[in-house]
Amino acid sequence: MSSTPPLAGGTQGPAALRPLLDTVLDALHEGAVRRDGPLPAGGPDAVAALLREHAGPLLPAQGTGADDALRTLVTALTEGAADPADPLCAAHLHCPPLAVAAAADLAASALNPSMDSWDQAPAASALEDLVTAALAHEVYGATSTAAAEAHAATSPPQHADALVTTGGTEANQLAVLLARETNPHPEPVQLLVGANAHHSLPRATWLYGLPAPLTVPAPGGTLDPAALDATLTGLPGPALVAATAGTTDAGLIDPLPDIADVCERHGARLHVDAAYGAGLLFSTRHRALLAGLDRAHTTTLDLHKLGWQPVAAGLLAVRDPADVAALTYQADYLNADDDTEAGLPDLLGRSLRTTRRPDILKIAVTLKALGRTGLGALTDQVIALAHHLAALVDVHPGFELYDTPTLSTVLFRPLGAGADSIAAIRRALLTEGRAVLGRARTDDGTLWLKATLLNPHTEPGDLSALLKLVEGHTPH
Repeated sequence: MSSTPPLAGGTQGPAALRPLLDTVLDALHEGAVRRDGPLPAGGPDAVAALLREHAGPLLPAQGTGADDALRTLVTALTEGAADPADPLCAAHLHCPPLAVAAAADLAASALNPSMDSWDQAPAASALEDLVTAALAHEVYGATSTAAAEAHAATSPPQHADALVTTGGTEANQLAVLLARETNPHPEPVQLLVGANAHHSLPRATWLYGLPAPLTVPAPGGTLDPAALDATLTGLPGPALVAATAGTTDAGLIDPLPDIADVCERHGARLHVDAAYGAGLLFSTRHRALLAGLDRAHTTTLDLHKLGWQPVAAGLLAVRDPADVAALTYQADYLNADDDTEAGLPDLLGRSLRTTRRPDILKIAVTLKALGRTGLGALTDQVIALAHHLAALVDVHPGFELYDTPTLSTVLFRPLGAGADSIAAIRRALLTEGRAVLGRARTDDGTLWLKATLLNPHTEPGDLSALLKLVEGHTPH
C-alpha cells in the first residue's frame, strides 16, 4: 500500500476527506467548549502560551499523522479564537459565516480551481460570470429615484460588471486604479474622501502614485455635499469622489443622491464604498437607504460583512463594463492571443491577482439557498437587534447613546466616563474573555464603545447581558 497521503480531489477525495471532517468537527466542538465564551481569557500572552503548548514542534522529523495534527491544532486554534458566532463577540465587521457557505468553501478547497486561466477553472469561471452579473444588476440594474431615472435615460447601464476581490480594501484600491486608468486628462486624478472614509482609500493614492487625497468635512459622521461642492469648484483637474454607504465606525450612510448631483455638476467620477451597507440591497424594508447607489461609477461590496460569508467575499461593481478593460494584460502561458481568439475566456484581466480562489462558489450557494427573501431577513434581523440595543442603552440611567443606528452598529458609553476609562473597560472584557466590543472616536473627539451586531442568532437577553458586563466594569 502506498504511503503517499491521499488527495482531496478526484473520485477518491471524498472518501479520504470524510473521516478527517469528523476529526475537524469534533475538534471545533471541543475547542469551543474549552473556550466557553466569545474569546479566550488571559490576553495575548495566554493565547500564545496555549498555542505553544499544544502545537509542539511544527516541523518534526517524523509527522504525527493527519488525525493527530488536525485534532491538536484545530482544537487549539478554536480554543484560542475570537468566535463571531458568540453573541458577545460584537466588535468588528466580522460576521459569523453561514454553515452552508462554509460547506461550499470546503468544496472550493477540495477542487482547488485557480481563477487565472480557463483551463484551471472551467466551471468556476462560468459560475463567476453568472454571479458577478447578477450582483452587478443588484447595484445598477434598476433605478430607485427620479434623479437616477433621469440619469439612466441619458447614460443607461450597459450590462454592468463586477470583479471578485478579497474584500473592501482591494475593491476600493481597484476603484482608484480604474479611475486613474480611465482618466482622459493629462493631469492626475485627485481623490476626494470624506473625513469618515475607510483608510484603504487614502492608502490607494500612495499605492498608485496619485496626489494625496483631499479630505472633505463629514459633520455628524457623513460627508457634507455643500463642502464637497465647494472643494470641487476650486479643483482644476479631474476628480474621483469616494462616498461611503456604511461607515466603519458608526454604520452611517452618506447622502448619496446629493453627492451624485454634485459629482455630475462638476464632471467628477463617483465611487461608493458600500462594503458594509451593500447587504441592504437584499432587504425590501431597508433598500431605500441606498438610493443613489446606482449613480456611482464603481461600488464596493463585501459579503463577508452583511452577507455572512467566510472571508474572503468582496466585489467591485462597475457601472460601465468598458472600464474593466484597463486591467487587460497578456501572459502567453495564461491567455495566449490564439487561445483567446479561439474562444477560451481570458481571466487575467479580471483581477490584479494571478492565483485566486473560487470564492464565488460560496457566494453562489448562499444566494441560491437563501434567495433575496432569506438574505433580506437576516439583514433586517441584525438591524432590528441594533435598534433593540440602542433602546436598552437609551433608557439605562448609566449609559449614553450616540445616535439611533442606521445599520447594525451601536455606539454607547457609560455616562461621565473618560476615554481612558472606556478603553480600560474594553480591554478588561477582552482579557477576561467575557465580551468583544470595539471602539470608535466621533468627529468631536469623543471615544465610544462600539457594538457591531452581525449575528442573527443573538437574542435580546444577550444584549442585556452585554450591558450588565459593561456596567460591572464601569468605575463608580
